[in-house]
Amino acid sequence: MSKIGRIVHDLNELVMFKHSIFSLPFIFIAMIVAAHGWFGWRLLGLGILAAVSARNFAMGFNRYADIDIDKANPRTANRPSVDGRLKKETILFFTLLNAVIFVVVAYMINTLAFWLSFPILLILGGYSLMKRISPMAHLVLGLSLGLAPIAGVVAVKAQITMWSVMLSVGVMFWVAGFDLLYSLQDMAYDKKVKLYSIPSRYGVECTLFLSKIFHGLTILFWIFFAVESGSGWLTYVAVGLSAVILYFEHRIVNRDFSKIDKAFFTLNGYLGIMFLIFVILDNI
Repeated sequence: MSKIGRIVHDLNELVMFKHSIFSLPFIFIAMIVAAHGWFGWRLLGLGILAAVSARNFAMGFNRYADIDIDKANPRTANRPSVDGRLKKETILFFTLLNAVIFVVVAYMINTLAFWLSFPILLILGGYSLMKRISPMAHLVLGLSLGLAPIAGVVAVKAQITMWSVMLSVGVMFWVAGFDLLYSLQDMAYDKKVKLYSIPSRYGVECTLFLSKIFHGLTILFWIFFAVESGSGWLTYVAVGLSAVILYFEHRIVNRDFSKIDKAFFTLNGYLGIMFLIFVILDNI
């Protein structure tokens, strides 16, 4: 493999591109509902570029800011940002490049998208700093992905609708809820280095309880979204199936913490794709 090829491979591992599956479906859900169907190839391309560059910025900044934390954590010690495969300068350049791409793409979409791109970048970078000072970091991460539906409706309508806010708040609680479960893996380490995760501060039982509350709020706000947007019955089916998926996610984690990865990646990935498919069918 060439040097450039290795760098690209390591950057892909750094940002875990496959995890874009969590945010991309909800951007397109908002765009489809806003357009009452197909929103055009131009916005599809720009939407993908905006979503990918925003996520690359967020992950790149997170990995750059967390090098000192990740070095001593056995779970993260083999990340390219830690084991020497990627230089700090390379990660920083990659992060800044994606920030520029995101702003340029937002400018190409419309004026509102352009002006919103700057506070969005601040929020996306905020998670990496927040977890050093507050347990609210889980909600900041949720907000980072929760901005996706608002970005989608801004791209199509150049305005922020109430239903997109409801969808976004649901996504925020959805992500924060499964991030709480994911953080259980690092509970002992977070205590050791005094990071402000909810598991390290308040324990397993509190974390599991809050995650259930967050996911209950997820379903509630997605119902509000369906009502406010005037969606058809298939969207309500998507919300109902989401509730079922989240129920089984909690059953898996409650039984065996070693299966957190299965709950985190597999079930939540299916949820977003399923939701998107039903919204597409509802707007054909």
